[in-house]
Amino acid sequence: MIELYRTMARIRAFELAAEVASQGGVGVLGAQVDERAKVRGPLHLSIGQEAVAAGVCAHLTREDLLTSTHRGHGHTLAKGGNMRRMMAELFGRADGSNGGKGGSMHIADFSVGMLGANGVVTAGLPIACGAAQALKLQGKPHLVACFFGDGAINRGPFLEALNWAAVYQLPVLFVCEDNKYSATTSTAGLTAGPGVAARALALGVPGASVDGNDVEAVHAAAARLVGKIRAGEGPQLLHALTWRVRGHVSVDKQAYRDPSDLQGAIDADPLRRARARALERGIAAAELDAVDAAVQAEIDDAVAFANASPVPDPAAAYTDIQTTGAGPWH
Repeated sequence: MIELYRTMARIRAFELAAEVASQGGVGVLGAQVDERAKVRGPLHLSIGQEAVAAGVCAHLTREDLLTSTHRGHGHTLAKGGNMRRMMAELFGRADGSNGGKGGSMHIADFSVGMLGANGVVTAGLPIACGAAQALKLQGKPHLVACFFGDGAINRGPFLEALNWAAVYQLPVLFVCEDNKYSATTSTAGLTAGPGVAARALALGVPGASVDGNDVEAVHAAAARLVGKIRAGEGPQLLHALTWRVRGHVSVDKQAYRDPSDLQGAIDADPLRRARARALERGIAAAELDAVDAAVQAEIDDAVAFANASPVPDPAAAYTDIQTTGAGPWH
């Protein structure tokens, strides 16, 4: 419980710090850009959804792989991403995990098996299948965890990816973080039928549904499904019902959202629930407070590191690119 709480606390603190660093507007949804803002561009926060990343990634080894969504800070941290380099990446600095080229929405860290966040809804699913196919062809005993949102199940790559995974019995754990919203629209009004689990089962991908704000429930369900995948039983799906506390992006005021729905998200806070349960089981409040203090110190250090990191050399724009051999660009 302490380690799960620690992971969630790190994700929450990282995103709160990133949110502060972006304040003043990021140039989307009509916001005014503030030149003092350290984080530019859309910032998609997973505040309220931390239990899913923590509960699932606790069962992944360093060699296992992971694909994420545009809301990928939590997945990256839970997979072992370096917090300093992640914050520097959000700041667009040279010491960022992607040299400042990926930013929030395309952050990646291959050194820990994090293949990347993705700004295209559903795009991570076929990437996960390709990675899993490669693992299988190479005879490696690892798996791929593929995170996606409930809005993704209405796009074609969802069908294609699950079909591919089922046909070839690929080692993929599909994780649907169902926060009930597709950007600024309630998903319920856009999705026909009983939902993601039924669609997955129709394609031969069994799974389980779980309270995504109960970190122990997520942890237990993920353990069962990961165990099946490692035993060679093929792809599995975890449907985690969770809540998104912030808007689609950091400047989204959520005027489209019923206040009672937002209050429900706040009341279901996975960190508060985990802390209360830990106290009930005799874990001392001082021990939890120590975790919080250590996490805050780590965040302060990461922000200082990002602030001190230099901006990239303009020449770096010509690295990490692919050439077709057709000569210089014009």
